[in-house]
Amino acid sequence: MKAITYSAYGTAANLTLVDVPKPKVGPGEVLVRVKAAGVNPVDWKLGAGYLDAILEVRYPVIPGWDVAGVVEAVGEDTFDYAVGDEVYGYVRKEWVELGTYAELVSAPVRTLARKPRGLTFEQAAGLPLAGLTAYQSLTRAGLTAGETVVIHSAAGGTGSFGVQIAVALGLRVIGTAGEHNHAYLRSLGAEPVLYGEGMAERIRELAPDGVDAGLDFYGDGVVELLQSLVKERGRVVSIADYEAAAKGAHQLWVRPDTADLTFLAELADAGRLTVNVEHSLPLAEAAKAWELSAAGRTRGKIVLTV
Repeated sequence: MKAITYSAYGTAANLTLVDVPKPKVGPGEVLVRVKAAGVNPVDWKLGAGYLDAILEVRYPVIPGWDVAGVVEAVGEDTFDYAVGDEVYGYVRKEWVELGTYAELVSAPVRTLARKPRGLTFEQAAGLPLAGLTAYQSLTRAGLTAGETVVIHSAAGGTGSFGVQIAVALGLRVIGTAGEHNHAYLRSLGAEPVLYGEGMAERIRELAPDGVDAGLDFYGDGVVELLQSLVKERGRVVSIADYEAAAKGAHQLWVRPDTADLTFLAELADAGRLTVNVEHSLPLAEAAKAWELSAAGRTRGKIVLTV
């Protein structure tokens, strides 16, 4: 099969399209014919070696964790899916090696759910990692209907999912973003606030009695600011500050979860969760996709089509 690989840490220039053996399909796994693979910042950060201290890497690496495709084969004692089923998922395994930037990927069923019927394969491939991160951050903060949450970097890929999911759960959402994204946030149901100097004061004007929780989807020292705004300091969750736990907040690392993926699919099929694919590129242009992601100017999702 064709796949994108790299054999050493470095830049997008290390990515090559090559022929590799088809992956084996073990018990509790299915073989997925990849229709689209999502591109996330963690992909190129892994490729650059930034996560070497915490993740086992075995070369050559096929990058990618997000996928949408069709089941082509099932492993032993695997009854969750049948050949021909459309699935999507966050295929993170025990180590980094056999990812989703390929024509085929073997996927443990715990990493998959049935693809949302109302989304294209490209849209579905853009949802798993960012959507799960947003939803699991909301649940980690213990939020319930009627409460108010501040989402920092609300117009980004994870943030925009966070806004939509929070609104669907009945939460009031205050979202921080640059002024050029305020109309976009309003369209998703959030109350926009300009980030930067004076952000805390602007949030307090909207919620003078404080907010119930804060989600940090960007980093850059915002955990302490959010803790000054929430009624309970422990209800701050960060995906970007690796010292969040030491500061008394939650530092979240997203987990594959079939039930959570199913919930996101149900929201999408109900029209309450949309996926904006800003760039759809062929598999051979994975390096360009990494460069677009690293530039940090993409509002929607980047996907590779196979």
